[in-house]
Amino acid sequence: MNSIHIVILAAGKGTRMRSARPKVLHPICGVALIDRVLEAASALGPETTTVVVGHEAARVRHHLGEKPQLFTVVQEPQLGTGHALLQAEPVLKDRSGTVVLLSGDVPLLTPATLQALVQAHHQAGAAATVVTATVPRPFGYGRVIRKEGEIVRIVEERDASPAEREIREINSGIYAFDLAPLFEALRGIGAANAQGEYYLPDLVGIYRRQGRIVTTWHVPNANEIRGINSRSELAEVSEMVRQGKNEELMAAGVTLVDPATTYVDSGVEVGPDTVIHPGVYLEGSTHIGSACEIHSGTRVVNSTVGDRVTLLNHSVVTDSTIGAGCSVGPFAHLRPGTVIGAEARVGNFVELKNTALGDGAKANHLAYLGDATIGERSNIGAGTITCNYDGARKHRTVVGKGAFVGSNSTLVAPVTIGDNAYVAAGSAVTQDVPADALGIGRARQENKAGWVTRRKEEVNSEK
Repeated sequence: MNSIHIVILAAGKGTRMRSARPKVLHPICGVALIDRVLEAASALGPETTTVVVGHEAARVRHHLGEKPQLFTVVQEPQLGTGHALLQAEPVLKDRSGTVVLLSGDVPLLTPATLQALVQAHHQAGAAATVVTATVPRPFGYGRVIRKEGEIVRIVEERDASPAEREIREINSGIYAFDLAPLFEALRGIGAANAQGEYYLPDLVGIYRRQGRIVTTWHVPNANEIRGINSRSELAEVSEMVRQGKNEELMAAGVTLVDPATTYVDSGVEVGPDTVIHPGVYLEGSTHIGSACEIHSGTRVVNSTVGDRVTLLNHSVVTDSTIGAGCSVGPFAHLRPGTVIGAEARVGNFVELKNTALGDGAKANHLAYLGDATIGERSNIGAGTITCNYDGARKHRTVVGKGAFVGSNSTLVAPVTIGDNAYVAAGSAVTQDVPADALGIGRARQENKAGWVTRRKEEVNSEK
């Protein structure tokens, strides 16, 4: 069994991105470029994976985290692709097998393409296999120079003659190498070129002079080898990925009213018969159930939404769980830690944070419920707020089953409203209300007869 070793080049500055964020950490549909490359490479079952880092190395390493058989090596200074691959020698020098070299900014390669590359490489018994593609506009890419059909060298754009620049077969920067001769050959690369760098494609000429087999594998879909070098390219590739995700959803029975304005991250799952209106964002690890309806302007992040849920316009749901049959919004805000029970209702301009709203409970208008537990079938009136923060600590409010909290009530935590209890409208509740009791926390109303007439007379007399 020939072992596979993945090496991913991710050391570049990405100057044209004009960003403080390392290029390989920019996301496409919620997934960083480097993570997309790693995911595709994992299909090969590699023995090792080595990421060559450089610019913002600590930040890239932090993102990658600790994983079995995942190594990082530093390229400093950055002296070209040949020099970058040479930095992986400490990880691979005592190993054998095939090295598959990938770029951290080429995110569209599929597992099937990588598997086909490895198979072609092994069948040819090659020392190196170069992935090539034919494109209508090859500007910026190295050109593949052939003689009698065989690859003889790769010339970079800056070093190419006018005739060579007319060639449309390009080097993708993706390779498979036999590990045994690789690092000795890399040390033979020179830097006599326009950039003064050690170009990895020079291995083609080195291997041919050594009598080793060098072959190519032509990728059928040139989009797979598209690299990301600018914000505009990031946007173009993001649109391609988003369209693919939307087509996948529609094929699975999801209705997208306007796919062009529907933004669904790669990791999102949506059940059949759900309808998604224009301008909806579904992000992260969100899971949407079946037969839901999500209206325009809604954003759902890292949340679970049950079956038959309606999310009305311009609602925001983050790190929350919504039970089956619920209605949320419009203009509702479910903040992290919110759990909504089945058949519950969260209405206009209601905000919940770290709150459990029980089955069948309602908070229909203009309420803030923070750090609260609301029992099933309870009703929270318009304008109700839980005062959960005393300036130093958070406190919890508990409302029992079947309770009724009147409009414009203030529940000063920590406080408990018992099962089936009532709170009179306009109350400021600072003590527990027992089950089945009515809590009233407001000043007695006093009407002063004739006060308005007397006040007007006083004002007129002062003129």
